[in-house]
Amino acid sequence: MSAINGIINQISPYPVTETIDRLVSVLQAKEITIFARIDQRLEAEKVGLNLHPTQLLLFGNPKAGTLLMVAEPAIALDLPLKILAWEAADSQVWVSYNDPNYLKQRFSLG
Repeated sequence: MSAINGIINQISPYPVTETIDRLVSVLQAKEITIFARIDQRLEAEKVGLNLHPTQLLLFGNPKAGTLLMVAEPAIALDLPLKILAWEAADSQVWVSYNDPNYLKQRFSLG
C-alpha cells in the first residue's frame, strides 16, 4: 500500500454499497461518528448523468477533530475524515482515503 498524491487506494472485495456498509459497522462499533453518506451515483442520476457506483463516507471523532482544529484551523478543510468507495470501469471496487501521514505533514502536526 502506497500513497500517491497523499491518497491511499486499496482494492475492496465487496460491491461499493457493501464496502461502505462494512466500514460504517466498524466505525460505529468504535463509537466514531458518521456525519454523512453520499451516494454520488444517485446524485449524478438526478441530473441525468451516469456514474459508476461511488459513495463517500464522512466520519470522525469530534473530540479529536476539535483539538486538531484548535492547533491548526485549516485542517478543517480535511475534517471530518472521508473515505471513498468507487467502482472502476473494469468493475473492480476501490477504497480511497487521505494518507494520515500526508495530513500530518500538510498541516505540520506533531
